[in-house]
Amino acid sequence: MDRQAEFDIIVYGASGFTGRLVAEYLAKAYGVGKDLKWAMAGRSLDKLAAVRDEIGAPKETPLVEADADDPASLKAMAARTKAVITTVGPYQLYGEALVAACAEAGTDYLDLCGEPAWMRKMIDAYDAKAKASGARIVFSCGFDSIPFELGVFFLEETAKKTLGTTVPRAKGRVRKMQGGFSGGTAASLKATMAAAAKDPGVVALLMNPFALTPGFEGPAQPPGMAPELDPDLGMWTAPFVMAPINTRNVHRSNALLGHAYGTDFVYDEMMITGPGEQGEAMAKAVAQMGSQALGGENAPKPGEGPSKEEREAGFYDVLFVGTAKDGRQVRVAVSGDKDPGYGSTSKMIAEAAICLVKDTAEVPGGIWTPGAAMGNRLIKRLTENAGLKFEVEAA
Repeated sequence: MDRQAEFDIIVYGASGFTGRLVAEYLAKAYGVGKDLKWAMAGRSLDKLAAVRDEIGAPKETPLVEADADDPASLKAMAARTKAVITTVGPYQLYGEALVAACAEAGTDYLDLCGEPAWMRKMIDAYDAKAKASGARIVFSCGFDSIPFELGVFFLEETAKKTLGTTVPRAKGRVRKMQGGFSGGTAASLKATMAAAAKDPGVVALLMNPFALTPGFEGPAQPPGMAPELDPDLGMWTAPFVMAPINTRNVHRSNALLGHAYGTDFVYDEMMITGPGEQGEAMAKAVAQMGSQALGGENAPKPGEGPSKEEREAGFYDVLFVGTAKDGRQVRVAVSGDKDPGYGSTSKMIAEAAICLVKDTAEVPGGIWTPGAAMGNRLIKRLTENAGLKFEVEAA
C-alpha cells in the first residue's frame, strides 16, 4: 500500500508505560525528521506533552488527541497516518473500534495482542474489509509472538537451505529469560478469563491450536501442559505460559504462507528447566505455578512496569528444533538483549511498523502475522536495530 498521509506512524497510547517506551525508542533512533514522520497520540494532549518532554523527544513531535471511547477520534487519527501502533489494551476491551477505523481507511495497524479469542473475532469481522481497503492489520508484534513466530519462519528457511526441505515437526524451547511480563499482558489474561467464564465459545477457541486459521484444522498438537523430558535435548521442560498464543500465531503464519511448512505441521513450546532430578523438580514447580505468575495479586497493573535498570538487565534466548520426515534435524536460536515484556517489545513493534510502511508496499491488505507479512525483511531490521539475534546452531 502506498497511501499519501501526513504521518508514517502514529503511536497511540504514548502516555502509557509501553507506548511511552515505543515513542522513546522512535525519538532516539529516528528523531522526527523527514526520514520518518511520526506522532504521539492519546486521550490527553497535556499528558502527551509531558511524556514527550520526559523522554527527550523533539519539541516539534506532533501530538494527536484520540480516545478509545470516541470512535470518531479514532477514525480521524487513522485518516492522518500510514500506520497506527496501538499499545492500548486489553484489546478485547479497547481495540475493536481502532481495528474497524484502520480497516475502513486502508491504514496499517499493529498491536501487542496476546488474546486469541478476540483476534479470531477480528479476523472474522474485518479480514475481508482490510483486503478491500489495503489495510494490513498485524496483531502480536511484541514478545508475543515475534521471537517465536519469526523464529519458526527462520527455522523453516534454514531447513530449506541446509536440508533441502521444510520440517513438518518444529518445537520452541525457551532456554533463558529474565524480566517480567507487562501489566498489559496480565490485564489481557484477566479479561480473557472473564470472557471465557461468560461464553463457552471463547473456551473452545482458547483450546483449539487452529483458532486463528478459519476453515483449516491440522493434525493433533502436543498439549504442552505437563512437565516432560525432551528426548532431543535430554532436558526436562515445563509448560510455557505464552504457548497458547504463540502456537496459534505460528499456525496462522503457516496458513497465510500457503502452508509452506506443510498441512501436517506440528509445533509446540516449552520452557527448559534442566537435566536430571533437579530439572524434573523445577519443571513440576513451574507447572504447578501455571499462569498465576501473570494473574496473581502481585502481577503488575496496566501502566506499571520494571525500572530502566531492570529492563536493561533483561534478556531471552529461545531454541528452535526442526525435524524432517527422514529424521534429520536443524536448530536455530532467537535471542533478545532487553527484558521481553517491555524493553525488547517496544523496539520490536516500532521496527515492525517501520518495516510495514517502508519495506513492504507490495503486501496486500488483510489480517496478517508479522512473519507472513514481513519475513526476512523484518528479521533484518530486528537484527540491525532492535537487539535481536537469529542464529543457526549445530544440530
